[in-house]
Amino acid sequence: MQGRTVAVLGPTNTGKTTYAIERMLGHRTGIIGLPLRLLAREVYDRIVEMRGPSVVALVTGEERIVPPRTQYWVCTVEAMPEGMGADFVAIDEIQLCADPERGHVFTDRLLRMRGTHETLFLGAHTMRGPIAALVPGADFIARERMSTLTYSGSKKISRLQPRTAIVGFSVENVYAIAELIRRTKGGAAVVMGALSPRTRNAQVDLYQNGEVDYLVATDAIGMGLNLDIHHVAFSSLTKFDGRRMRPLQPNELGQIAGRAGRGMRDGTFGVTGEARPLQEEVARAICDHRFTPLSKVQWRNAKLEFGTVDRLIGSLELPSEDELLLRAREADDLRALKALAQDDEVFARASNPASVKLLWDVCRIPDFRGISGAEHANLLAQLFGFLHENDAVPDDWLARQIRRIDRTDGDIDTLSKRLAFIRTWTYVAQREAWVADAPHWRGETRAVEDRLSDALHDRLTQRFVDRRTSVLMRRLKQKEALLAEVNDKGEVTVEGEFVGRLEGFRFRSDKDASGQEAKTIKQAALQALAPHFHLRADKLYNAPDTEIDFTDQGGLMWGAEAVGRLAPSDDAMRPEIKVFVDEDAGVDVAEKVKRRLTHFMDRKIAALFEPLSTMQKDEGLTGLARGFAFQLVEGFGILPRADVADDVKALDQDARGLLRKHGVRFGQFTIFMPALLKPAPTRLRLVLWSLSRGVDVFPEAPPPGLVTVPTVPGIELGADTMAGYRAAGLRSIRIDMLERLADMVRGQDTRSGFEATADMLSITGMTLEQFAELMQGLGYQAEKGEREKIRAVVTETPSEEATGAAPDTEAPAPEEVVADASPEPVDGAIEEADTTDAAARPQEAATNAETKPELEVFYTFRWGRPRGQRNERRGAPGQEASRAGGNKGRGKGAQGQNEGRGGKGQGKRGKGGKPQRGDTKGPRQYEAKPKKSDKIDPDNPFAALAALKGK
Repeated sequence: MQGRTVAVLGPTNTGKTTYAIERMLGHRTGIIGLPLRLLAREVYDRIVEMRGPSVVALVTGEERIVPPRTQYWVCTVEAMPEGMGADFVAIDEIQLCADPERGHVFTDRLLRMRGTHETLFLGAHTMRGPIAALVPGADFIARERMSTLTYSGSKKISRLQPRTAIVGFSVENVYAIAELIRRTKGGAAVVMGALSPRTRNAQVDLYQNGEVDYLVATDAIGMGLNLDIHHVAFSSLTKFDGRRMRPLQPNELGQIAGRAGRGMRDGTFGVTGEARPLQEEVARAICDHRFTPLSKVQWRNAKLEFGTVDRLIGSLELPSEDELLLRAREADDLRALKALAQDDEVFARASNPASVKLLWDVCRIPDFRGISGAEHANLLAQLFGFLHENDAVPDDWLARQIRRIDRTDGDIDTLSKRLAFIRTWTYVAQREAWVADAPHWRGETRAVEDRLSDALHDRLTQRFVDRRTSVLMRRLKQKEALLAEVNDKGEVTVEGEFVGRLEGFRFRSDKDASGQEAKTIKQAALQALAPHFHLRADKLYNAPDTEIDFTDQGGLMWGAEAVGRLAPSDDAMRPEIKVFVDEDAGVDVAEKVKRRLTHFMDRKIAALFEPLSTMQKDEGLTGLARGFAFQLVEGFGILPRADVADDVKALDQDARGLLRKHGVRFGQFTIFMPALLKPAPTRLRLVLWSLSRGVDVFPEAPPPGLVTVPTVPGIELGADTMAGYRAAGLRSIRIDMLERLADMVRGQDTRSGFEATADMLSITGMTLEQFAELMQGLGYQAEKGEREKIRAVVTETPSEEATGAAPDTEAPAPEEVVADASPEPVDGAIEEADTTDAAARPQEAATNAETKPELEVFYTFRWGRPRGQRNERRGAPGQEASRAGGNKGRGKGAQGQNEGRGGKGQGKRGKGGKPQRGDTKGPRQYEAKPKKSDKIDPDNPFAALAALKGK
């Protein structure tokens, strides 16, 4: 019996598939054939929801679900069962009769597949002519598109609107686009025909539920997959059809573009990437759904002869007598059959119709692996051998093949290859007669495919979807309040996704984010962190000063987090506060942070510089004393004496006494307040001084407790003074210890020369050689010499016979010790006189005379440098000597030398320093003739020397 035959033709989005499902469910039994395994699974799920799984079967090349009471069969076109006598039959996408690869299968169903009550052919208007010619009496129903399709031209991928499907025609192209979308848009779902239904459905769910707004797919989406797509963008207009690269035809483009705009929603399509814009007539044809009608369809003879292999090949290549039927080109199954016919063993086995038919069934196994034709033929030959000899594939062999594939490690390509391999064994397991326990092997292969599918979905998602960005974008789009959390490490999570760190009052996005992803993360984080900024500001405002500190470079820290920095201001003792607060935190937060840091610095400066502030507020200081106190405040409690020599000289004893009450010490080299040389004030002084001087890199305070430290080359002029040290050559000495050293030197004859005492070496903590370098740095000449080391000798009272003295003659005191004149400790053993044998003494003396005397090194220090010596660290002649005590020609005695500023080069001290560089006549002469009219400064270290000379 043959019922009504109807061709339901129209463009995409006309509801043809839905119409066919409704018609099939109106009959007792029915079969529907679909072009893709993915689409078959989608339709199967829809019918199961409507009628339950007990009456619906799914049959594809790799999947077979057939309940005992099956009424409705959902199949791929190639897997449609024949001869069942179903009431209803439908073939979807019938225009594929013209496809070079699979067209002959669709044509065969067009010609031979019928329902007893109703047959539907669903497809495009281009098939009207072939159907009318090949199916006499067929009725036609035209369906119009439910929405409008519009061409929007070319757009960059980064500018594509959400809910867009980007179409590529190779795996490499699809992956590259998906990677770009992930970086710029947060991620994309991937749909390809080679994916398993499980992987494909999981990827589609990412898109459909809004986790991602973009879909990257092959032309598989053109075959009836119903997705919420607003725009379709072609990344290429050519594809590889299995044999060659060719341009896509307008009807093929229209089939894919028609996926945009489902239901009553209008859709758009265009090009992107390297694809050229469509020609105007092509774009218009797609929009109007007007394509060139098909004049021929692919065909292959279905009446096969299984007498011999050659007769089977001949029947497959038989031409059609109908001009509408174009003989199909050699398909994969025919190519495999020809290859196996060349195998002598296979050819010998295929000796009767049953074996030839078995061989043909084996050759119809698709080449899922796609390695090469020869590899595929070898596999088929092996399977044919098993089936011909044993009637089934051996269980142990099949188990080994499956076990090799059952691994979920590896990247996307590796997992995709394993999925392709398992599809071969899934296909084999679907054939009841090919395996001993078909249900078992179906379950095994299905389980492996599911595991591989899940693993592949995970890898695709990890590579092409940034879940963090997609979640945040979706929540931002929904304009919902975002929940942020900040842990004790400052790590910020928004909606459970790590987005960055909160450093003080500044948000730092995750370094791995870039582009649109980084913008989305920052937008979401700042929106969610708004209340946290206020809570943090309150916490800082109530924090004790012990939790806040400043750094050597002027930064302000709250615990381990930077919250601000110091900046120069008009008052060096009150620097400006610059806070580190994000603009999005708000003005209120920034002002509160600034107030707290200002209070901290005011209290810190007041505490550490209390002697200065007390002196500044003392109303008892008047006149010159008050002016000098102001200079001390400007110098943060330290002034090189050479810089204020005139002002010091002008102060009378009463003024100095008032200043001394505030802890001011008038030293030979420096005027300073010893209380401010402690580590904490020194550290603050360096920061404030650096701010006032505009220094880029602030000098660091030396380690506390050191008397001398290495001199830092190239340091800012005056930094050593602010650190509490004075540069003296390669090392710098602390200014308070320098004054103690000056007190010791003051009692020495600096003109004739003196040697270092043990106390001098002790307070500096130096060896004799290091001390010599220090003294040269301070302006002294150090003359090195050697001499015989004097040993301590112990003598005893000799007998009268030995001395010839009278009994009443006074003898030397016993054990008289002659001390070593050297400043170094006595070195050597004490020699004891031999009182038992006086005659042996001349011989012992002779022995000692033959011994080489031990030598020691000593230095003689005199004031004044050798001619031509310059301070390399400062880079200017005479500057070091000026700091040593002279000031523009002022001062008495040797300390009045001022290198490079002299008058006429006559060597007169007090009026010009040492001779000029051009004076090379004779040895250098010094005079110390202070003017009688000048009052001697009582703090001048040479005042006592001048007084002695006067006497």
